[in-house]
Amino acid sequence: MTEAEALIALNQLPKTGPVKIRRLIEHFGSAAKTLQQPNTSLQQVQGIGPDSAKLIADWESRTDPTSELTLAKERNIQILTQEDEDYPAALRDSYDAPVILYVWGKLEERDLHSIGIVGSRKLTHYGREAARKFSFQLAGAGLTVISGLARGIDTAAHEGAIAAKGRTIGVLGSGLMQVYPPENLGLAEKIADGHGAIISEFPLQTPPDRQTFPQRNRIVAHWSRALLVVECPSRSGSLITANLANEAGRQIYAVPGPIDRPTSGGCHDLIRDGATLVTDGSQILDDFSHLNFPTPADDEPRPVETYLDLSDEENAVLKALAHDDHAIDEIVNATQLPSHKISVILMKLELRNLVLTLPGQRFKRRR
Repeated sequence: MTEAEALIALNQLPKTGPVKIRRLIEHFGSAAKTLQQPNTSLQQVQGIGPDSAKLIADWESRTDPTSELTLAKERNIQILTQEDEDYPAALRDSYDAPVILYVWGKLEERDLHSIGIVGSRKLTHYGREAARKFSFQLAGAGLTVISGLARGIDTAAHEGAIAAKGRTIGVLGSGLMQVYPPENLGLAEKIADGHGAIISEFPLQTPPDRQTFPQRNRIVAHWSRALLVVECPSRSGSLITANLANEAGRQIYAVPGPIDRPTSGGCHDLIRDGATLVTDGSQILDDFSHLNFPTPADDEPRPVETYLDLSDEENAVLKALAHDDHAIDEIVNATQLPSHKISVILMKLELRNLVLTLPGQRFKRRR
C-alpha cells in the first residue's frame, strides 16, 4: 500500500480527524505503518481511545482506498496529500490541516493571493449586490475569491468572481459527489471548468451534516490571506469563520449595513470588535499592495509590449499612462473603454505595482 492510499483510508474512517491522524503518523512514522498497528499500540497515541483504535485496526473492512482512487479518476478529480506540490501552502501550515484534499478543477500558484468572502445564507438584495461588487473588484484585480458555495452570500461571491473573469474556489462541507446545496451544481461546474476549483477534505460520497460545515469553515479561514464578511446576523456561522481567521492572524474586513437591520448585526459586531470597515474593494487592495506580483526589474518602465501576460485592454491603459498622469475620464478618452472597466483594470495594475494612485484620483505608470 502506498502512503497516499493509507492516508485516504485513514481519512475515510469516522471519528479520525486530521489532528489524530497527524499524531499517529508522528508516532509510527507513516500512515502506512499506522495501518499495520494492533489495537493496543494504537491506544498508546495521545487522543486515540479504545473506540478510535478499534476503527483504525479494523480499517480494511471499513474503507476502500482503491475504489476511491478509481472513482476520483473517473470523475476527473485530483486527490492531494500534504506532500504534493499543488497542496495549498497556507493550509499545510495550519495545525489541523486536511490530510486529503479532493480537487475538482485546477489549483494555481496565484491562488496563494486569496481572500475569503462569507456571509449569511438568508441574504438581502443589499447583501447580494455588495458581495457581487466586492468579489468582482477583488477577483478582477487578481485575487482568488474563496467561499463555501452555500446559498446566499457565498453564491453571490462566486458569481461576482466569475463575472470578473477571475478565479474562485468553492470549499464544500460534503464530498465532491454530494454537492450541496444541489441547486449550486451548475455553479460548481462553471467554477471547475476554467474559473478555479471546487475542493473538499471529505471522501467523495460524504453527505453534508452539522459537523462537516464547521470543518469546511476552517479551510476557508486558514487558506485566505484575509476574510471579508459581507452580511450576517449576530448569530451566524460566518462569525465562527471570522473567529477562526482572526485566531490564525488573518485580517478581518466587514461591510456595514443599515443600523436598524438585524441582517447586518454580525458585521456591526465585528467592526465594533476591531474588524476593518470597508465600503469598496479598493480599500482592501491597498492592504494587499505588499504581495509579490511580477514587477519591472529596474526603476524604468518597460515597453508596454513586453507585458505579454496582460490583456489588450490592460496594455491599452498602460499605454495611456506611459508619459503622464491622468484621471479616469482622460483614460476613457484615450482607450475608448467604459469607465467601470477602467476602474477594475487600474486596481489590477496597481496590485501588480504597475500603476500608482495619486491624490485627486489621478493615476500614473510606476517608474
